Amino acid sequence: MPEGLGKLVGYSPSSIASFEQGRRIPTPAAIDKADEVLGAGGLLIALKEEVAKAQYPAFFRDMAGLEAKAVGLCEYAVQVVPGLLQTDAYARAVLRMRRPVLDDEIIEQRVVARLARQVIYARRPAPLLSFLIEEVVLHRPIGGREVLRGQLEQILVLAGDRNVDVQIMPTDREEHVGLDGAFTMIDLAKGERLAYAAAQGDSRLYSDHTKVHELGSRYGILRAQALTPRESLARIEGLLGET
Repeated sequence: MPEGLGKLVGYSPSSIASFEQGRRIPTPAAIDKADEVLGAGGLLIALKEEVAKAQYPAFFRDMAGLEAKAVGLCEYAVQVVPGLLQTDAYARAVLRMRRPVLDDEIIEQRVVARLARQVIYARRPAPLLSFLIEEVVLHRPIGGREVLRGQLEQILVLAGDRNVDVQIMPTDREEHVGLDGAFTMIDLAKGERLAYAAAQGDSRLYSDHTKVHELGSRYGILRAQALTPRESLARIEGLLGET
């Protein structure tokens, strides 16, 4: 079966076997082709959204769906560069740090999925994106100095878009309201707002108005305490000179 189907859809037998056994997630193009050659009448195509979610670790799947339709995102990052800003090399290096270790196939699958999320930059109308990053994150050479350099360069490029703001929280700030950890604010159509937080392979989505308002207010204060977007880009350019 893998050999025959592989020839029809243009994938190797080993790839087809990996799809069938759940070790790899088929691409949207592979699903379309399989639906066509198997005469599934659109049944496989209808499952593409669920298959796409399976690319992500379980704790992130709901967030991935919300992110894809958000009109605005505000992310406060304390450990690593936000996934929407990551380069291929940086994302791979971060995933290789996981313990227990991830299989190489899982790492590649998650790198592809993480980078695919960056289609958000091509969406129109463009969502408003705000990233607030702890300065220490930009000093941490995960993957090595060259990987870090490439990551800093990418942040500068993406921050050049008018709908993208990047701010740095300096390590020497004496006032800091973000000590409870990372979180993301999600703005949806029709004024709906949610909040999301993840840690230690677990996550929580907040819809309670009081909690969401509390986190939204906290994010606003954090932005006021951080460097401005212009100051932040200058700080990143300075870091590039040091790497």
